[in-house]
Amino acid sequence: MGRLFGTDGVRGVANTELTAELAYRLGRAGAFVLTRGKDKAKIVVGKDTRISGDMLEAALIAGILSIGADAVRVGVVSTPGVAYLTRSLKADAGVMISASHNPVADNGIKFFGGDGFKLTDQVENEIESLLTGEDQMPRPTAGDIGRAEELPDASAIYADYLKTTISNRFDGLKVVLDCGNGAAYQLAPTVFHQLGAEVIAIHAEPNGVNINVKCGSTYPDVVRDAVLKHGADIGLSFDGDADRLIAIDEKGQLVDGDYVMAILGRALKAKGELANNTIVSTVMSNVGFVKAAKEIGIELVRTAVGDRYVMEAMREGGYVLGGEQSGHIIMLKHNTTGDGILTALQLTDVMVGEGKPLSELRSIMRSYPQVLVNVRVSSKAGWDQNAAIQEAIRSVEAELGDEGRVLVRPSGTEPLIRVMAEGPDEQIVQEFAVRIANVVRKELGARG
Repeated sequence: MGRLFGTDGVRGVANTELTAELAYRLGRAGAFVLTRGKDKAKIVVGKDTRISGDMLEAALIAGILSIGADAVRVGVVSTPGVAYLTRSLKADAGVMISASHNPVADNGIKFFGGDGFKLTDQVENEIESLLTGEDQMPRPTAGDIGRAEELPDASAIYADYLKTTISNRFDGLKVVLDCGNGAAYQLAPTVFHQLGAEVIAIHAEPNGVNINVKCGSTYPDVVRDAVLKHGADIGLSFDGDADRLIAIDEKGQLVDGDYVMAILGRALKAKGELANNTIVSTVMSNVGFVKAAKEIGIELVRTAVGDRYVMEAMREGGYVLGGEQSGHIIMLKHNTTGDGILTALQLTDVMVGEGKPLSELRSIMRSYPQVLVNVRVSSKAGWDQNAAIQEAIRSVEAELGDEGRVLVRPSGTEPLIRVMAEGPDEQIVQEFAVRIANVVRKELGARG
């Protein structure tokens, strides 16, 4: 069996791979490791709107209670909401049941420590090690068994906190919110309405099976069409657990994570609040973002793809802003994980504070065309030592010069080599990407 924990918790098809039995065992092992035998420890449990959430929540909580820890059921709330509530309630751990932007059939279980941060690989490995072999963890009886309690106003507590992170009200703004029929469906419209905005909420009627179905942050054209239809000032689109944001300006132009980091980074720098004048981003960030950061005097720290690597670099370097092109934006001054609703509020606050439409703020950078070609190979081994592949990469890099870049990397989960080329002309970068991909295919042997 491979490692159970992936890059963002334990995920799988609910009731097939991620079963109630596994959720129960994860509840036991997670509670045992994260509470360290503390008497009447407390663990916060939240979920998104997937139909399988009820089943997994019941099993997970049963496991937690069987160790002797108490569970605080906070219901449907965002992943960053669970992280915040874990800290604010001084709980010993938190758990979110969600598969983010994945289809409804999938679900996941993601743990947070008492500090609201996701677990390290070491702690995840410790939990996973307890799932093999005979279960020798404690089984208290009588009054030592844990209790479950509801926190019915959990979303309101988090909403009140979110409003304290900004400086302006949004009176007079017309805002479209695509809630993806997920965890943001009540929280996001409530916060923006309370701040005075005229809210047009779409895909805010979850029924358990419509989460992420042709809506949310992976379908930006949906919120774009709504912005243009209603003449809105901004469109904000969230994924299933609301830890990601993609925005649309009043002209219908995409404002992805790179644009958001550039806009927020400049605003924080102007206020002297951008630690070390540095933003942490991944190697997938657009070259246009890199150029924009340089022009406004902001340094970049680049990491591997994945918000956990961004977070690691931020904590190590004491940085306050980081994220991914996909819309995971981390603002460590306010929360311990990527937070779509927080990011949406911060972006809108800059608009209002500077008195500029989002299209003008967006002009801080130009997004260069990116072309990605996936090459299925017989083996990924040795790709980075292959002389022909490396020469093909060097040749393209020389032709692009400072006006583009090449990124070749293996998939972490599939027999694929991903070839990305980026530059000012889409047709040219397409040709470059295909040129490298053909060499990879020849050298490593295509499958299927």
